Amino acid sequence: MSLPTPDHGTALRRGSLGVAAIVFFVLSAQSPLTGIAGALPIAITLGNGPAAPATFLLVGVVMALFAVGYITMSRNVTDGGAFYTYIGRGLGTTTGTASAFVALFAYCTVQAAMYGLYGVTVSGLLAAYAGISVPWWACGLVTMVLVMAWAWLNIEIGARALACLVGLEMGILLVFAVITFARGGGPQGLDFGATFGPSAIASGAPGVAFTFAVASMFGFESTALYAPEARDPRRTIPRATYLAVAVVAVFFAFVAWMVVSFYGAGSVVDAAGQAVGAGEASGLVAGAIQATLGGWAAHAVGIILATSLLAGVLAFHNAINRYLHSLAENAVLPRRLAWTNRHGSPYLAGVASTVVAAALVLPFAARGMDPVLTLFSWFGGVSVVGLLVLYVLTSVSVLAWFRRDRRGESTWHTRYSPALAAVLILAGIVLLIVNFGTLTGGSGATAAVLLASVAAVFVLGLVVAVVHRRRATAAVALAS
Repeated sequence: MSLPTPDHGTALRRGSLGVAAIVFFVLSAQSPLTGIAGALPIAITLGNGPAAPATFLLVGVVMALFAVGYITMSRNVTDGGAFYTYIGRGLGTTTGTASAFVALFAYCTVQAAMYGLYGVTVSGLLAAYAGISVPWWACGLVTMVLVMAWAWLNIEIGARALACLVGLEMGILLVFAVITFARGGGPQGLDFGATFGPSAIASGAPGVAFTFAVASMFGFESTALYAPEARDPRRTIPRATYLAVAVVAVFFAFVAWMVVSFYGAGSVVDAAGQAVGAGEASGLVAGAIQATLGGWAAHAVGIILATSLLAGVLAFHNAINRYLHSLAENAVLPRRLAWTNRHGSPYLAGVASTVVAAALVLPFAARGMDPVLTLFSWFGGVSVVGLLVLYVLTSVSVLAWFRRDRRGESTWHTRYSPALAAVLILAGIVLLIVNFGTLTGGSGATAAVLLASVAAVFVLGLVVAVVHRRRATAAVALAS
């Protein structure tokens, strides 16, 4: 394949995405079935027990506070790049560039983590239904190529595909939840107080549950990445962001509550502990769905879990591509990464992100490490740390930028909401760091290295930004 000429286009396909398409990209990144089946049992076991579902709502409130300042910025800055652009406007381009590297790191690591769980899931399905033994990493590598080709063709095709995949997983979860609610829960009833009461929420280790809830909502902020491709971005991006936060928080909380109610608030901790201890955390939710909907549901859950993860990696692949495209357009990264094909897709960025995904996954395969206990848990944890750091920087940036010029925006949008969000998210970071060893399941040294990697990537971004600024200054001097 011949490379494009230097005057190759870099424009994304404008006006191609509406509110629904962007919301589906967000929901896909959050992989509802993965969050419920994978994260909820661990949050119940290690966190605050039957009150874990309430944590989804609390995190939803915090994310909504953050979103107020975030989308206020999006109304005034519609360039691609999201964190990179917003933090750069408020705290300077050097800090903005460093934050872009952290965002790339967070998205790349969470995508690699999902490939680990995806590979295991698909490998198990092939063994169960086709009698074929395929290594988990082979399933992951093949899918990386397919995802790259999918994103290469057309973002609208990806949006339609994600709508179907997300619809399947949300549909089966919602049917189970509605039936369980209509039946009044399990033997112990719905017991609203045991899940949503203040004392219940504060019991156990709420910090662990908070972290898993944040991980389950990972990606809602990616709405702003699609601003250059959105129809009327000043309206589309805010609507998509608010809708994504509301849908995810309420949906996750309701379905999780029904899982707790199915087993009973007094029994769900033991049931979750048994599932997690057996290495089959998803069995907690799968068992409840099968008992409620019938034997066919057991087969459906396994297949839909695979499609849920597929939707997630496709969504993150698209988000990574747009970060690379934005950085390349601003000459921070090689210009070729901004090149787009006839579909308006940043295809060379897609190639680069696929290579990075393979580079992150293959070392775990080469060393024979458990993809769920290491790849999924380690990279899942470190990606949440990076994301929360970006939330704090963005909130501070909103305060700084609108302090210079409020542009007619209200004080709530430009001052109080972002300040409150920054404080609450900082508290969440402290909780996460305190519980990081438990969350990742690794040694203290492993946890320290993973946490330090976020700081190292930020420093690398600062160095790249300084070098880029000096080159730009030198180029201007030569031109004059």
